[in-house]
Amino acid sequence: MESRIVNINNRADIRIYEGGSGPDLFFLHGAGGLLQDDPFLVELMKHYRVCAPLLPGYEDSECEHLRDMLDFTLHSFDVLEHLKLTKPLLVGHSMGGMIAAEMAAVAPNEVEKLALICPAGIWSDDYPIPDLFALLPYELPGLLFHDAEKNGQLMSAGGDFNDPVFLTEFLVGNARRMGSAGKILFPIPDRGLSDRSYRIKAKTEIIWGAQDKLIDPHYGELFNQAIADSNLTLIQEAGHMLPYEQTEQVLGVLSRF
Repeated sequence: MESRIVNINNRADIRIYEGGSGPDLFFLHGAGGLLQDDPFLVELMKHYRVCAPLLPGYEDSECEHLRDMLDFTLHSFDVLEHLKLTKPLLVGHSMGGMIAAEMAAVAPNEVEKLALICPAGIWSDDYPIPDLFALLPYELPGLLFHDAEKNGQLMSAGGDFNDPVFLTEFLVGNARRMGSAGKILFPIPDRGLSDRSYRIKAKTEIIWGAQDKLIDPHYGELFNQAIADSNLTLIQEAGHMLPYEQTEQVLGVLSRF
């Protein structure tokens, strides 16, 4: 997997992770960003030519012009255009799924294949989503993973939250990430997508971890009802970090395209 910084319209310097061969796939990450040597991207690259931009505020991606959901959506189209990708398979996880769905709603003729993995973007008072911005680092693995004991260290790349030096570095980086994510996720991750989802024309696969404790699988049904040409797959023994806990099953769903 390679990475580089690209300048987008003299407005943003964005780090892109890319690699692999095959059909084009454009991946939008969740609020936590990409993992170190991201294992899901590594597996995707065995089947696709993957381009995965980091949003501003993540690692060394920078842009001062993103203020709201429309800005994030148009920025993602700008990155697509810069990379000369035409109607790739658009895949988004969590917050990235929220952005991907907005892209498909705002420009329905530009997105033909859409995969939403545990996406944010719709709110139900019956299934409130925990406030990520109020959680302590050690609380995250149990919320994000079905098997936190087995997979929780993926979040910290093996670091120890009990180590003051590591914890300080993590908190500084996480504050920067959450500062960017908060523009579209705080106070609740809803910017009106449910009112625009009728515009989505893309063939859509919705993929959810059956044990997701962050965004309840009930939201999968809401997305499936909201998008005309969609199919919902629930995957067992997986939480919100579904792509990392059940990678092969997620790839199996993507192969339907």
